Amino acid sequence: MNRTKVTIWIAALAVFSSVASTARSQEEKKTTHRKVRTLTGCLQKDGDDYNLTTKNGGTWELQSDAVTLAPHVGHTMTVTGVVSNASMHGAKEDVKDKAKEHGVAKNSTEHGHMTVTNAKMISDSCQN
Repeated sequence: MNRTKVTIWIAALAVFSSVASTARSQEEKKTTHRKVRTLTGCLQKDGDDYNLTTKNGGTWELQSDAVTLAPHVGHTMTVTGVVSNASMHGAKEDVKDKAKEHGVAKNSTEHGHMTVTNAKMISDSCQN
């Protein structure tokens, strides 16, 4: 009977450790590697293209079938959406980070493409 209890406890501990490890690795996943992102910045339009510039200078090309972006040009917006080619985007940003560490491209900022699924106006201007 005691042997059965010990076996059950060992199995439960193994399962718990596995779940905790998976959750921790998901939390530690770099923001630049996430498929779904939320960004805040100034929404602008250049020709037919919508662009969002974040506070740290990152630029994002936006598209959306779910959200009408046109009325918000010139506004500070928070957008949530799916990053195009998220794994490639993350790898590219990792290379930029390594270059910065070695003194190359010190002023390089994040650039990506996103399909917006939700948007919220924060301010009716892009002024801070």
